[in-house]
Amino acid sequence: MTSSISESWIRIEAWLALHAPRTFAALEPPAERSAIAVAEQAVGQSFPEPLVESLLRHNGMGHYDLLPPFWSLLDVQGIARAWQTRMKIYGDELAGAEEGDPGGEYGPWWHAQWIPFAFDGAGDYLVIDQRPYGRRGRIGDADHETGCSFSRHPMWESLPSLLNATATALETGESVDGYLPVAVDEDELDWEF
Repeated sequence: MTSSISESWIRIEAWLALHAPRTFAALEPPAERSAIAVAEQAVGQSFPEPLVESLLRHNGMGHYDLLPPFWSLLDVQGIARAWQTRMKIYGDELAGAEEGDPGGEYGPWWHAQWIPFAFDGAGDYLVIDQRPYGRRGRIGDADHETGCSFSRHPMWESLPSLLNATATALETGESVDGYLPVAVDEDELDWEF
């Protein structure tokens, strides 16, 4: 069973405070609901409830790895900026793009109903797929060179699943989807393949 966003955050915070204090210190305070509303207006849609709940716990974290293998959380303004940037780059292509199988392993290069929430520092984003179909809420890897892909591993089914799998990997020291958590210099989280 998947833990709630808050339960997963409690577990993640406890592990980080003990084993990776620099990463723990990078977690920002909660976002303001008004800032979330401004970002939602900028992207033209409501954020999914799990993302709102997570942002109300931590509004991003700067460039520190948290989610396996190298993803950092965006803040509210970063979410809006990333979405707007991708829309500027791919907007013309989106008008005539065929979506193919919306439940498939690969998506288009970008979609207006994807909400970016994590980044790798190299132009790629983790997105929450908000397209209205059976796998709504799944997590995709929107690579700026190869397009978006969706793993079938259970940890990528939703943001609650991803945070729960991250918390479990931290607590057990076991790998998740091939990624193993490690504390670098006893103060920063990293993930080994």
